[in-house]
Amino acid sequence: MSTADGQGPVAASLQSMTGFARASAAAEGGVLSWELRSVNGRSLDMRVRTPQGYEALDPQARAMIQKRLARGNIQASLSLQSDARTVATPIVNEAFLIDLAGLAQRLEQKYGLAPARADGLLALRGVLEMPDGSAVSSTAEQEEISRIAMSTLAEALSQLIEARQREGAALRTVLEAQLARIEDLTLAAENDPSRSLEAVKARLAQQVALLLEESGTRLDSDKLHAEAALLATRADIREELDRLKAHVANARDLLASGGPIGRKLDFLAQEFNREANTLCSKSNAGSITAIGLDLKAVVDQFREQLQNLE
Repeated sequence: MSTADGQGPVAASLQSMTGFARASAAAEGGVLSWELRSVNGRSLDMRVRTPQGYEALDPQARAMIQKRLARGNIQASLSLQSDARTVATPIVNEAFLIDLAGLAQRLEQKYGLAPARADGLLALRGVLEMPDGSAVSSTAEQEEISRIAMSTLAEALSQLIEARQREGAALRTVLEAQLARIEDLTLAAENDPSRSLEAVKARLAQQVALLLEESGTRLDSDKLHAEAALLATRADIREELDRLKAHVANARDLLASGGPIGRKLDFLAQEFNREANTLCSKSNAGSITAIGLDLKAVVDQFREQLQNLE
């Protein structure tokens, strides 16, 4: 990795899957705007909304989003707003209106219905339309607006990525702190006095002494040592501790590499949890069990935060 000032490696950026962006641009007769919203998602799921007449922009917008984002539920909405100074002229579909009027007259004669009124016919969908600025007068104008729309989408995407990166930087700090806590707990378990053979032997001697207290039978020290060694072997957590250390190192490498690493870290979180469970099941002392439970709690928090990471 490159360095910014010679002080050490610079970690690549991370992205959260949460963000919002809005970009606008002037177009013929008004203003067009893209609004992007991003939330958590297992994969990349896109919903694109465009005004009537601009459905052809949908696949282009999807392709651009897919090229720049890897995960998240993305909602992209394009709106076109006409200039307030533009006078909107109603558009009447006269052929449709004539057909409806004829149908109304036939129904009146056949069933004795009340005659149709002009305001009622004009209120029917498809008869009267008020331009909202989304309609264009020529193919050339539509192509120009489409070009501006895609350029504005690219700007909005850049803003969204910046917002997700800001969230990702904050998320990195949280994840690094949680990894440090996992490492501290691993070292605490490694250095816990209860893991020593002498400690296991002392606990065993105490337990056996309670059983033999009334019999007065002498405890065979050699046999006690052998039993203590067997118990210590069964309760040995060396492999679990080594794997926890390796997982912490791998997680830190992934955080430093940046990019869409959420799924990889989630897999490591599952491995963390597996080792924590084994630690508790093998525990031969309350102190190790307490460390294992603390470890499970931190791993759960770590995995919860990962759900926000791309």
